[in-house]
Amino acid sequence: MHRRHLLLGLGLLAMAPVPLSRLGISEAWSEEEDQVAPFDAQTVRQLARELASKPYKGPASDLPGAFDKLSYDDYRNIRFNTDRALWREANTGFQAQMLHRGFLFRDRVDIYQVTNGQARKLAYDPGMFRFEHGVAQPPAKTDIGFSGFRLHGPINRPDYFDEIAVFQGASYFRGVGKGQVYGSSARGLAVKTGDAGGEEFPAFRAFWLEQPRPGVDSVVIHALLDSPSATAAHRFTIRPGSETLMSVEMTVYPRVDMDQVGIGALTSMFMFGPNDRDGIDDFRPMVCDANGLAIVTGTGERLWRPLANPQRLQISSFAVSDLRGFGLMQRQRSFFDYQDLEARYERRPSVWVEPIGDWGEGSVVLVEIPTPEEIHDNIVAFWRPRESLRKGREYSNTYRLHWGWTGPDSTDLGRFTATRVGGNAERRLFVLDIVGDKVKDLPPESLAARVTANFGDIRDIVLQPNPEIGGWRVSFALEPRGAGIVELRADLLRGDERMAETWVYRWTP
Repeated sequence: MHRRHLLLGLGLLAMAPVPLSRLGISEAWSEEEDQVAPFDAQTVRQLARELASKPYKGPASDLPGAFDKLSYDDYRNIRFNTDRALWREANTGFQAQMLHRGFLFRDRVDIYQVTNGQARKLAYDPGMFRFEHGVAQPPAKTDIGFSGFRLHGPINRPDYFDEIAVFQGASYFRGVGKGQVYGSSARGLAVKTGDAGGEEFPAFRAFWLEQPRPGVDSVVIHALLDSPSATAAHRFTIRPGSETLMSVEMTVYPRVDMDQVGIGALTSMFMFGPNDRDGIDDFRPMVCDANGLAIVTGTGERLWRPLANPQRLQISSFAVSDLRGFGLMQRQRSFFDYQDLEARYERRPSVWVEPIGDWGEGSVVLVEIPTPEEIHDNIVAFWRPRESLRKGREYSNTYRLHWGWTGPDSTDLGRFTATRVGGNAERRLFVLDIVGDKVKDLPPESLAARVTANFGDIRDIVLQPNPEIGGWRVSFALEPRGAGIVELRADLLRGDERMAETWVYRWTP
């Protein structure tokens, strides 16, 4: 596991979950592993509704001393015993492997297995794990508990169960498509992201894993989320493949009025690239899990916003009605774009959020956080509804997450594949590459590039064919004239018709 994914738990320690028996909710969900309780589609919603009516209860700090001080390397040396995988003998096409508590992952997460409408709590047993390279195995009857789980299946070849998804750390989870490695993450809910008073990190308290039926190509996971501001019930239907799909049904129950909530939240890392290399001394041309935010509005307009690693926190908001989708995308797919044999950034998934139904009016929000190292996720994108969520009410959103190579947004419009920036403080040169069926093989005289800026001056706009990519190159110079922030916009036009998505960019000194 990449070190950065372990560090997702950093800063979440104050939000550690407590066992369900301490939450004051239904007595059917006790700590007794041998107790069986009925389970159906409404169970987790009812638990979330009941939990939201009660005051938030703080964390339980119950890690034994040796596991309270595990290093990163020690934690990696606790490995699940694959012979104990859930559903291993059931011929379901899926297996689940538990994740131990320790290091940054102190949060105890209750995990239940659901079979034939009955839920039974999965008991912790040290024998489920291998404790290697000097990590001491806990006593047999010690109940340290789980911090999450991994889902496995034959995604790359029929005779091997690869990791498909993982749920661990607050409300974070990740997925991959065929041939990919973990990169960007999703969250169950984002609260106060980028707020000066500090972010709140909701956490999954419990999961219910439904045993798949033989021959079915999907698995259903239910989750109960809790935080000081809200509770929520989630239902995930996960279908792995060349593009792994996660259908998410989420219902939120606010404890307080919430005006800074993020739905369909995605988290990623952008350290540097051809558009942002100031102060970088690195053999690699680019280091990122995603290089841009893509948005499709209700009117069909498509926006492309290259990501940046800013000098100070930046928040951008794109007002959208009837959102069709947004995603953190990894568009540069050649090894030579990154030159990293270990991280393999070219194999990181693009993640697309596809709303199901009308989400109404709101904004896609992009938060870019300064980071000096690639081990930190510093990019967050989410949908924020225009209206606040009110205490005591119920709010439902359904959406589909696409973990894959390109995303599901099918269009013949040109798309921006690269943004390169250079020059000096007085004159910045931008070079943009565009590919796509709609712009392929067009005569140069039929096209024009339009570039605008809210401050400063735009000079020397040049549009020319780029035969190396079978597309086009737009270059222009920005003279900031002392501006601290410049909002840029570029379009490729044939007459009044847009031939490509719209490029938008925020330049800062």
